[in-house]
Amino acid sequence: MGLKTDRRTAMKLGAASLAVWGAPQIMTRAAHAETPPSQEIFSGIRTFQLGQFEVTAIRDGGRAMEGPHPIFGEDQEADVVAELLQENFLPADRFVNGFTPVLINTGSERILFDTGLGAGARQGGLGQLRARLEAAGDAPGDIDVVVLTHFHGDHIGGLMEEGEPAFPNARYVAGQAEFDFWTHEDRLSGPTENSARAVQANVVPLADNMSFVGEGDEIVSGITTMEAFGHSPGHLTFHVESEGSRLLLTADTANHYIASLRRPDWHVRFDMDKEAAAATRRRVFDMVASERIPFLGYHMPFPGVGFIETLDQGFRYVPASYQFEL
Repeated sequence: MGLKTDRRTAMKLGAASLAVWGAPQIMTRAAHAETPPSQEIFSGIRTFQLGQFEVTAIRDGGRAMEGPHPIFGEDQEADVVAELLQENFLPADRFVNGFTPVLINTGSERILFDTGLGAGARQGGLGQLRARLEAAGDAPGDIDVVVLTHFHGDHIGGLMEEGEPAFPNARYVAGQAEFDFWTHEDRLSGPTENSARAVQANVVPLADNMSFVGEGDEIVSGITTMEAFGHSPGHLTFHVESEGSRLLLTADTANHYIASLRRPDWHVRFDMDKEAAAATRRRVFDMVASERIPFLGYHMPFPGVGFIETLDQGFRYVPASYQFEL
């Protein structure tokens, strides 16, 4: 299939330099600028075609951390987790956590899924969504819809910019169950306090322009909500389909391509209901494997697109290569 663009995007591409990822079909786009954006910005943008839809994965940044244990495999002994990682050519004591919002251009609307960590994280090299959107030729005012998969800070941090909506012309979509949980007054104390206050600052001011969805609801034609509770009380995934081509946006259903997929039953520190999250992982990735559809995960290795096959106790992650070039 060839890359399809609208007139505005075609004009941008004519003024831009193109950086190829694998082949011309999956590419980085740059807008005309007096000073060309740095290669570092370009390296965090990957675009591919899904039927009539243009899908862009945007790297909000990456953070090297200690672990993965006990963040992943919290209910396991450290040496058990270390052995699995080393078998898969990964270090046992350090890992990189990446953050990947997704922009889908349907041809009539630009829909952004999640907003990264925002301005407060930029000093540490994160919060790059805004700059990379602009490098790709999409100003914040161009975004028509912002969809929130859930309300953890690395997904809602970019909603506001200097106290004002970061995407001034957008309408917003969020899960009803997620909103109800985080805005309840009881969440403003105890272990949920910090996250609830972030929701009060970033999400609640936008509520009057927000639509609330649940299982089976349609965002726009071709993009449908699927509930995947456990990581958070109202965590959502989204099924995307155009001209028979399909993609599942799995958000935080699995957050490490080895520890969470090879061992989906292992507990993860950031999962709020660990047993429910494990059951959701099995259900979602059983579907991805059996139906042989690609998925894009928020914390998968950038650009986060791959396939799943069942393997012994869990699943094997297969990164996409040239499937979207054909």
